Amino acid sequence: MLRSKFICGFSALALLMGAGAAQARSVPADKAAIDAQLNTFYPHLDALYKDIHAHPELGFQETETAKKLAAEMRALGFTVTEHIAGTGIVAIYKNGPGPTVMVRTEMDALPMEEKTGLSYASHVIATWNGKQTPVDHACGHDIHMAAWVGTAQALLAMKSKWHGTLMFIGQPAEETTGGARGMIADGVFTKFPKPDVGFALHVGPAAYGEVTYRPGVNSSNSDSLEILFKGRGGHGSTPSITIDPVIEAARFTMDVQTVVSREKDPAAFGVITIGAIQSGNAGNIIPDTALLRGTIRSYDGGVRAKLLDGIRRTASAVAAMAGAPAPDVDLVVGGRAVINDEAITAKTAAVFKAAFGTKASVQPTPGPQSEDYSEFIIAGVPSLFFGIGGYDPAKIAEAAAKGQVLAANHSPYFAPVPEPTIRNGVEAMTLAVLNAIAP
Repeated sequence: MLRSKFICGFSALALLMGAGAAQARSVPADKAAIDAQLNTFYPHLDALYKDIHAHPELGFQETETAKKLAAEMRALGFTVTEHIAGTGIVAIYKNGPGPTVMVRTEMDALPMEEKTGLSYASHVIATWNGKQTPVDHACGHDIHMAAWVGTAQALLAMKSKWHGTLMFIGQPAEETTGGARGMIADGVFTKFPKPDVGFALHVGPAAYGEVTYRPGVNSSNSDSLEILFKGRGGHGSTPSITIDPVIEAARFTMDVQTVVSREKDPAAFGVITIGAIQSGNAGNIIPDTALLRGTIRSYDGGVRAKLLDGIRRTASAVAAMAGAPAPDVDLVVGGRAVINDEAITAKTAAVFKAAFGTKASVQPTPGPQSEDYSEFIIAGVPSLFFGIGGYDPAKIAEAAAKGQVLAANHSPYFAPVPEPTIRNGVEAMTLAVLNAIAP
């Protein structure tokens, strides 16, 4: 594996000195110097990215992924602790007195088949909920991990220009919203220094080179539902002597949408999506049960409560209409909304604008996706969670001209372009951290 260490003359901004100091810095020069380093060590990041992409692992199963990241960080000189909340890692680098800055990446992939046709596409099969499933890095966490390692390399190369402690976290199980909570429960902020500021990024289907940020609420609340409808099985030719749970499941899937369209304020964001219905094994047999799984998204606590209550009422009513036993309704609290620190966002935005010009912009509304990085914020780490684009701008324009859109996160066709997406991620994250930690 290619391993390089670089010592370059950089200057950085101090986040806590205020936004005015940012204007005195030559941020474009810092960006150009980071990019010069990337010209040398990018091939290693590209190889790492493609290796991780081809060998994805599901939440709390990221054993090999964690080993790879731990090896990368040890080679750079970090002190690495593994097996936090099972597969999580914490890498610490102390460089004199100063603030502690956290940089987090997620490590897990999704239980779905990749259809990108890439030469390094995943063909991995794993066990998920007791069943065999393909696995795909369809959310971009592989991009995040490569940028995470690249940021660590860049910061260590310019360690003479900053003082403080770097805390790089490799988090398991973001997709199931249990990883951050698990690491906190396992003492990540008691066994190690509690960060003064934290950063994380996420790639999306925007143009590469773009960096987006938003003060305040940045993402949605996320809850999950699992409902078991109960019936009375029998022959498909005699439905009158059965209670058909498939009908219950179908009715619920449609009726629960009226909670969104008729009970919630139409101006308030709220989504209920049923993503899985599992029932029966043969076309001529009415089964005994039907299992539904879904997701619930909202920004506002009141909307969230209304959606959860509506799901319970609708499930009970559907079963009563069918003359069926009461269903088992399991609503699980997932990730809470990411709320970016206003001051950190403003000060980092000044650096992003200086580095990326008009390609750095405010995200106009919170995203509908959820993200359990919120748990670190709730635990007391003021943070900025920002976005980067991953697609060729020409391809986006070509698709738009045809009235089409390119595949987004969680699509089996989602395929960010590694170069320059990873490069942009390293530039943005390194500049953000330097702004927070340099004297």
